[in-house]
Amino acid sequence: MEFSVQTANPAKTETACLLVPVFKGSDLLPTVAKLDDASERLIGQLLERGDFDATLGNVQLVPFAPGLGAERILLVGLGEREKCQEAAFIKALDAAMAALVKLPIDEASVVFGDVPLADRDPAWKARKVMEAAERAIYRFDQFKSSPAPALSLAKLTLMISDADTVSQVKQGALVGNAIGQGINYTRTLGNLPANICTPRYLAEQAEQLGRDSKGALEVDILDEEALEALGAGSLLSVGRGSKEPTRLIVMKYQGADNVDEAPHVLIGKGITFDTGGISLKPGEGMDEMKFDMCGAASVFGTVKAMLDIKPKLNLVFIVAAAENMPDGRATKPGDIIKTLKGLTVEVLNTDAEGRLVLCDALTYAERFTPASVVDIATLTGAVIVGLGHHATGLLSNDDDLALDLLDAGEGAWDRAWHLPLWDEYQEQLDSNFADLANIGGRPAGTITAACFLSRFADHFPWAHLDIAGTAWHSGKQKGATGRPVGLLTQYLLDRETDAQVENSDG
Repeated sequence: MEFSVQTANPAKTETACLLVPVFKGSDLLPTVAKLDDASERLIGQLLERGDFDATLGNVQLVPFAPGLGAERILLVGLGEREKCQEAAFIKALDAAMAALVKLPIDEASVVFGDVPLADRDPAWKARKVMEAAERAIYRFDQFKSSPAPALSLAKLTLMISDADTVSQVKQGALVGNAIGQGINYTRTLGNLPANICTPRYLAEQAEQLGRDSKGALEVDILDEEALEALGAGSLLSVGRGSKEPTRLIVMKYQGADNVDEAPHVLIGKGITFDTGGISLKPGEGMDEMKFDMCGAASVFGTVKAMLDIKPKLNLVFIVAAAENMPDGRATKPGDIIKTLKGLTVEVLNTDAEGRLVLCDALTYAERFTPASVVDIATLTGAVIVGLGHHATGLLSNDDDLALDLLDAGEGAWDRAWHLPLWDEYQEQLDSNFADLANIGGRPAGTITAACFLSRFADHFPWAHLDIAGTAWHSGKQKGATGRPVGLLTQYLLDRETDAQVENSDG
């Protein structure tokens, strides 16, 4: 979506619609007070008469705005001032944008800049405005014979009162726009049915990103023959039962001034459909197993955001893509496979396949001598039991990396929670017949899954994000969420900031 930043008097700004934030039962914000004065107390009277309830998330369109340059205003409830924190701010924005995109207009203006949020600067607020706008315009209806009419909203103007923050707000809006588009790309990949979004389709998406990047993104696709020659037996074992060939997708972005600077690596689990294999899942809800590639989708979304933001970093993005199906060639419970690292694995449950594709991708990442590696996967149902659908599970072999990711999650408001990765859990993976088993029993299932991955991440700082609870919604709102693109993008931007500080000190 296009955006601009203006410091003009919002009362005189000519716009099709002006979004106006209002607290419940309190004084008007400074910018809103100016609008109220210019409109002969239109806003104040609506509040006093009870014609608008400023409860959090309530919105009301006022189709005429006498005295204002705006053709109409959209009042947005922020709830009680003392309770206005990040979650409330974002909820109000989402409600506002959902109402705004339904209007027959192609542009609008927003005056959310002076909403008071502790420790959040104007750039953060601008970023969240643009993310909310991008989320609101998202539609996934290409398979409907009668899709809804196309949305007309194409541009937002961010109105601010402090001219000194213009550059800050512009940068925040640019990042928010890039993240929002990355989130929507991730949502589309997640929502696509598995008969279309296959490992080969994901590979084609990577190649298209490479072509569109005008040389900024280098793409390598390893097919099954290349994986066999490499020795990636664990990744290949998962796709054995499918007619869809397995792929390892590698995307490289060189943005650092020093071409030899150690890259940061993101690895996504790309199980484009997960039947469970021979350990077949129950039929109820199995349609949602098209979302088992949402880790890979979030990597693609982050690639898209990075290509727009163009950070001065070296980055590598790896997607391990396979389809987990049962047929005569499929891996069976009790089979022993050999990983790229050389360790053998006894497969006790073929539905614990995500770790089998990720372990070879982790070993492959060693060749880049990475500064950090983060894998993202819809790995365990156990993380939903522990954390529900609000927080992503985080486990790591490096406390500094874990803290960096937690901070990024807070900054992006795409939060994670740190779980332990103690040695005591490792023995649950003991096998009588191989170096390790692929499951460790019911207790601490999320942790033992990460313990398995940790065996293949002993040469670099590594973290694992289990997004099984946050990657998609079920029920009437079924669909991919686009998480954790915000967290991942913020993490990488923070690394750019760290590198700039180090270079300036040096």
